[in-house]
Amino acid sequence: MLMKFQRRTYSIVLSQQKAWCEPSEDLSVYRRLDITYTFEMGDQDVYDRMFGSQIDGEMDEEKDEEGESETRGSGKGAQSFCQFSSSLRTVVRIKQKYQAMKKQRLELAGLGGGGLVLGAGLHTGAPVRSSPKIFTFETPSSSPSALSSLFLKMKKKKKSRRVMFPSGGGRKAPVVQEHSRAKICLFLLCTILFFQVYNAIENLDDHVLKYDLGGLEKTLCREVFGQQGAMDALLAQLRDYLSTYVHSKPLVLSLHGPSGVGKSHVGRLLASHFRSVVGAPLVLQYFVLHHCPLEDEAWRCARALSILVSETVLRAEEEEKIPLFIFDEAEHLYPELLDALSDLVRSNRSNEYLNAVYLFLSNQGHTHITMHLLYNSSSDSMMTASGHHGKLVKELNPLLRNTLVKLHPLWAEAELLPMTLLEKGHVMECFLDEMTREGFYPDRTNVERLAGEIEYYPVVGGHVYARTGCKQVVARVNLL
Repeated sequence: MLMKFQRRTYSIVLSQQKAWCEPSEDLSVYRRLDITYTFEMGDQDVYDRMFGSQIDGEMDEEKDEEGESETRGSGKGAQSFCQFSSSLRTVVRIKQKYQAMKKQRLELAGLGGGGLVLGAGLHTGAPVRSSPKIFTFETPSSSPSALSSLFLKMKKKKKSRRVMFPSGGGRKAPVVQEHSRAKICLFLLCTILFFQVYNAIENLDDHVLKYDLGGLEKTLCREVFGQQGAMDALLAQLRDYLSTYVHSKPLVLSLHGPSGVGKSHVGRLLASHFRSVVGAPLVLQYFVLHHCPLEDEAWRCARALSILVSETVLRAEEEEKIPLFIFDEAEHLYPELLDALSDLVRSNRSNEYLNAVYLFLSNQGHTHITMHLLYNSSSDSMMTASGHHGKLVKELNPLLRNTLVKLHPLWAEAELLPMTLLEKGHVMECFLDEMTREGFYPDRTNVERLAGEIEYYPVVGGHVYARTGCKQVVARVNLL
């Protein structure tokens, strides 16, 4: 017997003797029978060749010593034939069973019952396919019908979506994350909120540009002298309020200070500026001694004032603008007028009354302001104008508010802005500005002479404060 691991060949040589076989077996007499059983690892082919004539035993170059001895001893005796007789019968039975199974598979696959004759490829010289790694007796078929049936089988196999569980463990379905509608709603809400905030921020700049507060700031710095801290506080209040159109209460400002420090002048500048940006109908300047000179007509004046303010705020609401109401010489307001104004500035009114600016100009509390400056000027000599005014507001506001609230509850709703006394240098600037307006040559010597005629307080901490401020400047320039 010859053995070769990649291609194994078994050759059985029988002599012309049948006496060695069992008596019941009907065997033909062969002169010499050579049976070759061949298979390749993974080729799945079985080739059975039988020859009726004598053939010399051809051997491969790699035959083992055991095969050579068995081939040369082919004519030895009955014992050798009986050994290979059982192997021959086994091979024949395997071959018959294989052919029957193959024929049945071909019929099921639709290839017909003709089948292929096992071993035909060897007679026709068909090429041998490369061997697979799994041993089988099946003959590879290269027919198109077989390939198509194999392709259809592979195509029909689809991956099952059924979840397979281990046989011994508990059956637990995998956790499926469901899409929550609440998350989607929350995302949409955040998006809407973002766009609203962004739109509000953009509108802030639009409102500020509409009222041109930058131009107002330049005008106040150029026209008002010695009140830089008070003007900065006033502009900050206006900028914060006018930056949006939605408010919870109207803006109520009250400028307080001694006579001649520029309260009425600031009122005129604000009125002129707002008439140019929002229109003259939305700006109201109310002088008590002019609009209501008689105290007996205070009730009629209060009713007329309420109607006038209501008409103005309704018109401003239609135009989406904020009106300005200026009350000069507010210390002369009658209690009936103060009651009417107090009712108008309350936060429980309708929305159109909440979008308005009320400015009161008064000299009430000027005594407290004057005394504070005269007794604390030495300690504030090194401070800037803004810092000096901030300290003044912080120290004077509680005192001023207590004094004013006793007069009327309206002042509890107002933001108090005290204005300080003017120094001699500020008075000289007033003279220069007025002389330039009237067309006089601004002679420095003449200006110092006119400023020296004004009454001043005693020098305190290097500061010389004027008693009447710039109140007499216009009258003295007119005498030139």
